Amino acid sequence: MKITNVKVFVNCPDRNFVTVKIETDEGLFGLGDATLNGRELAVVAYLKEHIKPCLIGKDAHQIEDTWQYLYKGAYWRRGPITMTSIAGIDMALWDLKGKAAGMPVYQLLGGTSRSKIRVYGHANGQTISETLENLGRLIKEGYTAVRLQCAIPGLEGTYGTLGDKKDYLEMQSSRPLPPEQPWDTNKYLNFIPTLFKKAREEYGEEIQLLHDVHSRLTPIEASRLAKELEPYHLLFLEDPVPAENQSNYKIIRQHSTTPLAVGEVFNSIWDAKELIENHSIDYIRTAATHAGGITGLRKIIDFAGLHQIRTAPHGPPDISPIGHAAHAHLNIWANNFGIQEFVGFGGEKMATVFTHPLAYAEGHLYLNDLPGLGVSFNEQEAEKYPYKRSYLPVSRLEDGTLWDW
Repeated sequence: MKITNVKVFVNCPDRNFVTVKIETDEGLFGLGDATLNGRELAVVAYLKEHIKPCLIGKDAHQIEDTWQYLYKGAYWRRGPITMTSIAGIDMALWDLKGKAAGMPVYQLLGGTSRSKIRVYGHANGQTISETLENLGRLIKEGYTAVRLQCAIPGLEGTYGTLGDKKDYLEMQSSRPLPPEQPWDTNKYLNFIPTLFKKAREEYGEEIQLLHDVHSRLTPIEASRLAKELEPYHLLFLEDPVPAENQSNYKIIRQHSTTPLAVGEVFNSIWDAKELIENHSIDYIRTAATHAGGITGLRKIIDFAGLHQIRTAPHGPPDISPIGHAAHAHLNIWANNFGIQEFVGFGGEKMATVFTHPLAYAEGHLYLNDLPGLGVSFNEQEAEKYPYKRSYLPVSRLEDGTLWDW
């Protein structure tokens, strides 16, 4: 089965998505997700100008060889642009292979380790009472794990809250340049333990709680927060410090038993290698869309499993239904799967462009048995929603110093 064409689409049905379609001489095609929030067109250029010419005429069944060819053959390895581009191609090839075999991708990976995929939802709010009200709503919807984020008093636009914006795309595209948000570490550290104290007082211990620091703290500040959150028994504390310096997590480990999760900005196994080997984390959160696709993430999953570290793939709304389906196939296969971040299935526009194989019920996702990844993409509908240039926000301290967002 030879590759005859590689098509790349960039559209905005509520969010910007980069969709890859690989066509073959046997009439089959595969779909992949190559979305990189805020840098979509860089990936589009990489795919069209550098990858597509190399793949025409190649055997679509040679997934591993193609992955290595694109990873090693460019010499310039790793990096978000390269690995997201490879991810789009890799997912499309797995989708193709599943369709050719008449089997869902998880069967090609080795079958299932479970019948359903546990997910966690997001409870956000401008106040503690609003956040806890949203927590209660998610509990009623069947969630057994929920991430809590709340606006910090005195800080407009705290991460995880949107103020008067409906979603991050509206916030991103509302200005010609990246929106800026203020940050104050002391206000944050003095406030967040109260949020979790009140959550436990109101809802008890049965619901598992999570929190995303979003890389805002130094190692000793993160150690303080992790230690102060110990009484509230978090499922995990996400991204307490920036991920570039893996030794930072050793410091937090020395001070607290709060489980740690990291990895959404990782794009290869090398980013996570020391963290996994040193048992510095408990959950690895790397996304297939940003780490070389199913092939790339499977390497990380297998390595993490050797060290009793579980997976919790990044599941933001700026990954398309194709990427979420790829996670579902990996999640239902991987023995060391932990939990999947889940923010819903998108709006009406999304539903006209993508159909997907997932259904939510009682805190879990269920995956059907359609061949390949099980996602369809309506090219004509997608054309109705052109790309909108947008940027993720940036943070600044009150004195103007640029900080981590």
